[in-house]
Amino acid sequence: MKNLNRYVVRAWNWLTSMRTALILLFLLSLGAIPGALLPQRSLNESKVEEYIATNGRIAEVYDTLQLFDVFSSTWFTAIYVLLFISLIGCILPRSWEHYQAMKQPPVRAPKKLERLPHYSEGVVEESPDEVLAAARSRMKGWRLKEYSATEDRSGQRSLAGEKGYARELANLVFHLGLVGMLITVAWGRLSYYEGQVIVVADTEESQFCNTAVANYDSFRHGATFDGTSLNPFCIDVHDFTADYLPNGQAEMFHSNVSWAEGEDVYSDPSTWQDYELRVNHPLRIAGDRVYLQGHGFAPTVTVTWPDGESRTQTLQFRPDDPTFFLSSGAMRFDPPAGMYEELSERRQNQIALEGLFAPTAAWSGENNELLASAFPAMRDPALAIDIYRGDAGLDTGRGQSLWSLDPSLVHTGQLQKLERVNLLQGESVTLDDGTTVTFDGAKEFVNLQISHDSTQIWVLVSTMITLAGLVGSLAIKRRRIWIRVSPVAGGTRVETGGLARTDRAGWGEEHDDLARALYGLPDPEDESFDAEVDAQHIKG
Repeated sequence: MKNLNRYVVRAWNWLTSMRTALILLFLLSLGAIPGALLPQRSLNESKVEEYIATNGRIAEVYDTLQLFDVFSSTWFTAIYVLLFISLIGCILPRSWEHYQAMKQPPVRAPKKLERLPHYSEGVVEESPDEVLAAARSRMKGWRLKEYSATEDRSGQRSLAGEKGYARELANLVFHLGLVGMLITVAWGRLSYYEGQVIVVADTEESQFCNTAVANYDSFRHGATFDGTSLNPFCIDVHDFTADYLPNGQAEMFHSNVSWAEGEDVYSDPSTWQDYELRVNHPLRIAGDRVYLQGHGFAPTVTVTWPDGESRTQTLQFRPDDPTFFLSSGAMRFDPPAGMYEELSERRQNQIALEGLFAPTAAWSGENNELLASAFPAMRDPALAIDIYRGDAGLDTGRGQSLWSLDPSLVHTGQLQKLERVNLLQGESVTLDDGTTVTFDGAKEFVNLQISHDSTQIWVLVSTMITLAGLVGSLAIKRRRIWIRVSPVAGGTRVETGGLARTDRAGWGEEHDDLARALYGLPDPEDESFDAEVDAQHIKG
């Protein structure tokens, strides 16, 4: 049992040592590198799946090591918790020791002051009491303690002064701030929520309301979020504008929106507040931040059946080319009610489209039938689509991809391919039963990211405290000065010694200024200053 206790004490002492805390901090920084270099499931699961599919065995090893989930991995959490315990274990004993040290008077002067890095000696006409009084007046702000001849190690009267206690205090503040950062970041990850939603600008569905998790296209949250603590607000996206260089490179994105929160959501939308949403200029509402994350195009297609009834959809396509925005997507149309008597027959006559959209069409290949995009702005939009008829899977109860049709429906013949056409804006194609498909143009959509972190301000505060503590621990010098006096014929023999308790190079000017003042020597900048005389008194 005694051996076990000894091992526990050793382990605790090792864990709470400053060296271990620095090692753990280094490991934490090192462990975050894969999180910056590799795609993370919490940010983009599709990118992770694509990476695993294209990199084979090495990607599987990465996945086993949780490198695609770094910040929620077991090993990263273990380092995080050990660092937290280590810092707490370091700070508490050191805080108590610092408190005890501040209550203690400055230590007595060593027996031989001449062994100190900074030393001076000389004889002055003043009495020992006058010398010590002059030293006290010059050392305001220092912690001072006068020792009698019986208390002094050399048997002379002496004065001990110490300054720079705030250095250790700043060091403790630095570590406390670091612990505060760990706590606030950890709590923020437990209580945060973040979602993304695509909103097509300037349409009937251009509004998004932060009232339910189901309103998001993708949503992730911390362990303590229960889905009922969303801050209610609504945003109406009026437009989207992108500025491009002649080579197609984007300069800036703008989106004019209006918004309201709380009870104002139910007011007239014309009274909502306006805001210009830009990249890195989020809209802050009720503790949430709304970012302009991305953009793309949503083609508008109208399907008109032989009886004259029509359906129009404006649906976002996925930008496959991030430079010129050649995009892919799919649409599904259900025939009008009453057109077919049987539900099964109606299901067999759904219309589905799948293909490409280009904001500025560029044609290539034989007969110029291959569609590409020549510029990211919408100058000459075109649509290249395959048209299918059959069961598009609208009422199967299974989830459908927003970007593509279910390939199993095509392979089994449930969807029959009718046409492959290229359509410019305003053009139509007529199917075998008289149904027409018209490409009406396109709208632009924005990808909004809504982020909520209740501890963001506290992370900032703890970070500022950490930086202030770090600056203080580096800038403040812990130093000691001793003055020893003894009466001699014609006056008082004065010895001074200085010692820096840190390895701050170049310290000593403070000691030399005090020594010159006690000896009555002029300031070095004074014209009457004699370096040779000064050197006879001040050494080191």
